[in-house]
Amino acid sequence: MNAQKQTRRTVMKLGMLVLGMSCFAWAMVPLYNLLCEITGLNGKTGGTYTYEPAKEVVDVSRSVQVNFLTNTNGNMPWEFWSEQGGVKVHPGQLHTVNFYVKNTTDRVMVGQAVPSLVPILATDYFHKTECFCFERQVLQPGETMEMPMRFIVDADLPGHVKSLNLSYALFDVSDFAEADLVKSADGKS
Repeated sequence: MNAQKQTRRTVMKLGMLVLGMSCFAWAMVPLYNLLCEITGLNGKTGGTYTYEPAKEVVDVSRSVQVNFLTNTNGNMPWEFWSEQGGVKVHPGQLHTVNFYVKNTTDRVMVGQAVPSLVPILATDYFHKTECFCFERQVLQPGETMEMPMRFIVDADLPGHVKSLNLSYALFDVSDFAEADLVKSADGKS
């Protein structure tokens, strides 16, 4: 009987450990986003920016190199790339760059891209009017999707900043996006 109680106690402790680890893993992305928002770490870019052509000042006297980097989290089997490795832009001008993903699996999956921009001081001057990173992407098995990203480098960007690196990390959020998968299955996505 004593051995049985000990085994039951060990199983309960292990079960609580697994539950705690699962809760921690589930909370990591929101906690990370909150940390980045509070501290300004990781060069997180802002949300949607409303483009008003009449109010934008284009600085044609200089160009800024914007480089695009893509990678997938270790658990994300999709292919992910940008149509261009980078572009030269005049601050204040609206630009569009296409990114692509391909679901290389035999199941429906949901992906979420998380952006990061360096140098960090440039995050206040990089504005996205449209971005695939604002929403989760649902892809069918073998499906490839073109995803536009429209942006403006603010004309007020400090003159010593000559280049920016915009990086996207793509994560598999299928386990947390059951509603997205149901919509996709119903053909409503």
